[in-house]
Amino acid sequence: MATIGLYIDGFNMYHALDGLNKPHLKWLDLWALAERLATNDEQVVRVVYCSAYRTDDVSKMLRHRAYIKALTATGVECLLGHFINETRDCRKCGHQWSAPTEKQGDVSLALAVIDDAHRNVVDRAYLLTGDSDQAATIKLYLNRYPDRQIISVAPPGRYHHAMLRDLASRSVKIEPSELELCLLPALAGPPGAPARRPPEYAPPGT
Repeated sequence: MATIGLYIDGFNMYHALDGLNKPHLKWLDLWALAERLATNDEQVVRVVYCSAYRTDDVSKMLRHRAYIKALTATGVECLLGHFINETRDCRKCGHQWSAPTEKQGDVSLALAVIDDAHRNVVDRAYLLTGDSDQAATIKLYLNRYPDRQIISVAPPGRYHHAMLRDLASRSVKIEPSELELCLLPALAGPPGAPARRPPEYAPPGT
């Protein structure tokens, strides 16, 4: 049986989920999702989630912390970067403003994929992102490990980026209906100190 890992671009995934207008899907069990993506001859041994905390919005940061705690309890490795404020400008009017920009996430994602292949942790890598920058990751992976596969996974409700789809060994799509079957419990984690699902993520009718 082939071993697989699921590697998630956290912000790509978050914005895809946000676009579905179903907040309860944000309390998503990524390990369970990996198991749904796996074929009959595959076993999930690794799930990596790359993201960063937005410290400028306390309520969002607390929800994110709860989610990270819940994911960690399921065996997901969470690699966290950080935000910096970068100056942006309008070419037409010259107006400038400061915008938060996430750092390290893309690099952490790429390094996790390649490092796990190098250490023979997984036979196949499922890469969940819509970011064309990860085309370089797919090229390097298949060049260094031609006997293995890297699978492009489109974020739910989104199309595959054509470059990633064409480079990858194959591609798969997540149907939003599948996410309903992969939700974390209201209390997730070790007894005595579980992560509590934020009220904003409660399923309809609960």
